[in-house]
Amino acid sequence: MLRVDLNCDMGEGCGSDAELMKYITSANIACGFHAGDAATMRRTAELAVEHGVRIGAHPGYPDRENFGRTPIQLSADKTRELVAEQVDSMRRVAAAAGGQLAHVKPHGALYNHAAKDHEISTAIAEGVRDIDPELILYGLSASASIEAAKSVGLRTASEVFADRTYQTDGTLTSRTEDNSLINDAGLAATQALDMVKYGRVRSVDAIMVKIVADTICIHGDGPHALTFAQVIRSALEGNGVEIAPVF
Repeated sequence: MLRVDLNCDMGEGCGSDAELMKYITSANIACGFHAGDAATMRRTAELAVEHGVRIGAHPGYPDRENFGRTPIQLSADKTRELVAEQVDSMRRVAAAAGGQLAHVKPHGALYNHAAKDHEISTAIAEGVRDIDPELILYGLSASASIEAAKSVGLRTASEVFADRTYQTDGTLTSRTEDNSLINDAGLAATQALDMVKYGRVRSVDAIMVKIVADTICIHGDGPHALTFAQVIRSALEGNGVEIAPVF
């Protein structure tokens, strides 16, 4: 049977985290740099424990004004420290909430930078490994993030997006472009099914791109996040796909 993890970015102050927990298997919790704070981290981790959802750290650039979606040029050393600090913080919060940190997924501009830049992706992977070498790193499918994590000995989860469009090189369409988002839940579910069942996604140029789908992201900050989560999960399960954590 095919299986896939459903992950969601949470703890970002968007209000629907409690309801979303019912439909996902992994929660990526903001660590206070691009969004969130200590109280929100603890509350979100407790929700994850209550619903049996895996807890992940969601480290980002220290840029609350732009929600961590604006690139910041940092050295590899500074990037490693930035990630390690946030991962360690979330690890402690997860333990205090009665859970355990399972994975790390970089946020926004940090995630996109890592997908293309081997030096930065290696720094991120090393920052994660320095805190706990058993953590799983979530990264864009077929990107430098996955390669770097494997090179330093981390387990990985190749991530795909149901609500984002793709370029022919397998990267995500920039959010600065009008066609970057998929706003129809049915279309998002169809894309998710194609990625899981057939290992492919149709690019904006109508070219089928090979892809590995270990985990599907649902953006918790989207205006229709709950509807998307419900429709996507229902479509996957209705087509014989098991929804379960990566490992």
